[in-house]
Amino acid sequence: MIDEIFRAEYGRAVSVLTRVLGDIDLAEEAVQDAFTTAAEQWPVKGVPPAPAGWIITTARNRAIDRLRRESKGHEKHAQAALLQHEPEEEVGDVPDDRLRLIFTCCHPSLALQAQVALTLKLLGGLTTAEIARAFLVPEPTMAQRIVRAKGKIRAARIPYRVPRDADLPGRLKAVLAVVYLIFNEGYLDKQDLETEAIRLGRVLAQLMPDEPEVWGLLALMLLVASRRDARLRDGELVVLEHQDRWRWDADLIAEGQDIVRRCLRWNQPGQYQIQAAINAVHSDPPTDWHQVVALYDQLLAIAPSPVVALHRAVAVAETQGPAKALELLDALDLDRYHLFHAIRADLLTRLGEDPRAALEAALERAEHPAERDLLRTRLSLATADQQDHADQREQNDQDPQPGGDATGL
Repeated sequence: MIDEIFRAEYGRAVSVLTRVLGDIDLAEEAVQDAFTTAAEQWPVKGVPPAPAGWIITTARNRAIDRLRRESKGHEKHAQAALLQHEPEEEVGDVPDDRLRLIFTCCHPSLALQAQVALTLKLLGGLTTAEIARAFLVPEPTMAQRIVRAKGKIRAARIPYRVPRDADLPGRLKAVLAVVYLIFNEGYLDKQDLETEAIRLGRVLAQLMPDEPEVWGLLALMLLVASRRDARLRDGELVVLEHQDRWRWDADLIAEGQDIVRRCLRWNQPGQYQIQAAINAVHSDPPTDWHQVVALYDQLLAIAPSPVVALHRAVAVAETQGPAKALELLDALDLDRYHLFHAIRADLLTRLGEDPRAALEAALERAEHPAERDLLRTRLSLATADQQDHADQREQNDQDPQPGGDATGL
């Protein structure tokens, strides 16, 4: 219960206090203290009727107490006095509290990755470790990046306010990245994050109806979410090719494909629109792999990255064979990414080679229990298969060779 409220309300509580205090760290500490208190009191006293309001009120009181303890002048007293009153709602072009926080954090004076990382941290749904995994960097590196972003905000006195309508497009790239990463974090077992990301996508589409990439992201999320019920079977991960397509959500597929067709009429291709188109192809079986490769070629041209190249290699395996795909894979620098090793293991298996080292590397790097279980199963099967091959070779060595003279004469 507390975990659910944390993911749903943390960002809102931090945004309220940050707007009043102008201090991210103080706001975060107050909200975290409030949740710590909730974890201690709610199991004993019960969950309050309005838990979100309780968290915000308690956090505000914690901030007042700290300001009074540390106050050394009129300014701190003034901040504490201000906090004692309910802050007025800020009026702006963004009608959704959570989106307002995202747009506020995505300030153009920060580097794009810092904008995204800081926003994900403040939203409360992701830990620093989860954010680091999404960026494929070590956790200490991501922690330093977030600290530096906060420090720059303090030093430059960057205001936390709702951007004007004219400022929205300039922050859109980072905002879309944040929403997409929230969606990805909910991909397997955090359905509330997946649902929240889609809700934010719909609000963005209403707010900025003439932005093709906004619609592209919404279509992408709808098409991927349509396969949720088929993605896990008895807690075990089911890869796309083995999913029960009857369990796919036809309404989400129809809506996503309709949006993709609308994006095509814009003729302004972007990375989310192309990814949505790829998923639209997958949603209309059998998959046209030649079309998928062509779409990945287009995606690499406008948004090149090793991860995009990795997924293109998967499609190439279906059109040009696993040997060509393995050649493409081995040119990529994605050692930290578990899917790189998992895909490499699959290609080795299809080529009749031993995949166990690749599977072990994937298992070492995978975080999600369902992914780890799938990799363990594949490793066990590969081990048994290799043992069968060894037994067969031993048997062949012991048997007389065809055409030979068993007497040795």
